[in-house]
Amino acid sequence: MRLFDILGPIMVGPSSSHTAGAVRIGLTARKLLGEAPVHADISLHGSFALTGHGHGTDCALIAGLLGMQPDDLHIPNSYALAEQEGLSFTFSTVQMRNAHPNTARLQLTGASGRTLDVVAESIGGGRIRVSSIDGIEANFSGEHNTLIVHNQDTPGHVAAVTSALMQRHVNIATMQLFRNAQGGYAVMILECDQPIPTDIEQWLSHIDGIQKITIFNQEDPS
Repeated sequence: MRLFDILGPIMVGPSSSHTAGAVRIGLTARKLLGEAPVHADISLHGSFALTGHGHGTDCALIAGLLGMQPDDLHIPNSYALAEQEGLSFTFSTVQMRNAHPNTARLQLTGASGRTLDVVAESIGGGRIRVSSIDGIEANFSGEHNTLIVHNQDTPGHVAAVTSALMQRHVNIATMQLFRNAQGGYAVMILECDQPIPTDIEQWLSHIDGIQKITIFNQEDPS
């Protein structure tokens, strides 16, 4: 057990699930997008939808999208800061089947035109779980250095990715594979012990069938 498990997160706001967790959802989504978002359509489910405004969940999600941490004193002012930074956004409510009560869906667009559709849950104590990326099932916390690869479900891609990490002396801690259908669209998620070198993105992008690469390093600036 870690000290965090006993004390919980250092945060601004009344609820670790509705504020600290929501900030982390926004921040993780920003990192997964790979750039600052310029527009966000955010859908809230369950408790997030019913009580989120009173607990500051909306401000917290926007704060995370702006790159803030859960202890940032500017979280309550995130709406005004978003306007200053050119981030437009909408909020709506949605019913998601079998979803955690504290679930948000964020559909993001970056300045380059890059898009991301991510569903994430605030599971308590400021922790989160990403459950879907671009419509494909996922399951990771954002607490580790993570490489996410979107590819066609054809032979050779797993070997290529793991070989590239081995050549860069990066050890794989966990690996998960998801796909929408045999031979269809697939996602692999690799949590690693060491930071993932950024040059791996260019190297992998030249492989036929690999469509999108996201690097999520813990020490990266938001």
